[in-house]
Amino acid sequence: MAANRNACKYVVCLSSDKRRPEERRDLEEIPFQYVRRSVYPGSVAVLRFLRKARARPGHHWCIIPGQRMGRSSKDKRDIYYRLAKEEGWRARSAFKLLQLDEEFQLFQGVQRAVDLCAAPGSWSQVLSRKLKGTNGKNSEVKIVAVDLQAMAPLPGVIQIQGDITKVSTAQEIIRHFEGQAADLVVCDGAPDVTGLHDIDEYIQAQLLLAALNITTHVLKSGGTFVAKIFRGKDVTLLYSQLQIFFREVTCAKPRSSRNSSIEAFVVCRGYSPPEGYVPNMSNPLLDHCYDVDFNQLEGPNRVIVPFLACGDLSAYDSDQTYPLQLEPGKEYTYVPPTQPPICPPYQEACFLKKNNLLAREKGPTLSETSTKLPMPTSEAASLETHVQAGIEALTVAP
Repeated sequence: MAANRNACKYVVCLSSDKRRPEERRDLEEIPFQYVRRSVYPGSVAVLRFLRKARARPGHHWCIIPGQRMGRSSKDKRDIYYRLAKEEGWRARSAFKLLQLDEEFQLFQGVQRAVDLCAAPGSWSQVLSRKLKGTNGKNSEVKIVAVDLQAMAPLPGVIQIQGDITKVSTAQEIIRHFEGQAADLVVCDGAPDVTGLHDIDEYIQAQLLLAALNITTHVLKSGGTFVAKIFRGKDVTLLYSQLQIFFREVTCAKPRSSRNSSIEAFVVCRGYSPPEGYVPNMSNPLLDHCYDVDFNQLEGPNRVIVPFLACGDLSAYDSDQTYPLQLEPGKEYTYVPPTQPPICPPYQEACFLKKNNLLAREKGPTLSETSTKLPMPTSEAASLETHVQAGIEALTVAP
């Protein structure tokens, strides 16, 4: 099977032609096999491939150096990531809020807006450009961005580095609004996903409820609340909770959100809390009675929320790969990210990797032989030597 040589550091080749692959002109016909940078030639993956080579008489193998993936590869795979850099947005998520606004007119008549879990600031950018204008001269509009992490300054946006579960954060937001409540509260916050869907959905649900809790402190009657949600099996509970506080609840999926992702956005309009409700940070909104009957709402108790797909159907598909040259006659030019992260949690890991200080894994122990293969160098000749040693030490079953 043919593979892309530009996608890996080394390529293992198997061919019936005795000449080296770089001497052949029909390189596209050579069946390449990936050897990723984290795997050295003495690993199990390569040795399995060499078993196949030994089992095919008349075929020859060799290793040729590949090339690292270019910085433009992500521009091909993620069109909205590329457009976000070209248009000056800090993240591709800016298009999600823009497409939600196209469907629901979220910014109409808004004078005070709050962005919860705002870092790196793409939604705050959208609020600033849409409400204050590109020149930022609309001084009557006030925008407050809240996040635990530090965020690079944005013109026309007041930043609060605080916890959305604290009453002091809600009080500080109201103080910036001079005692008035907000017209719009948005939240694009999400946990660092673990890959365990039940855990990710639970943590996201608790984050959404925390955002809803502080929203009850700062949102005016009739206001709008927009937040990210993971559509899991127990999402009906969140819908029912939101419908207690809002007259209209809709679930929307922007076109810039990948189809492979379970994320969606709840658009809650017409804030109307129950009579006599007093916002309180100390009490959770959702009862923590997680028995089977409580989680699975069925029959007349089940809540059905309208689901809408936002964005033009002719717009770019977030799951499709596009060529670098989108328009004929317009040459592609790489654009760096608008704003690099400030003190990200992975900053130390990036430093160690860049300076080759990460601990290396030891090679696997082969059951077929007790011979230990030495670690390879970066030169292609040394790689071939090590793989040759692996072949000599390998016993192929008949």
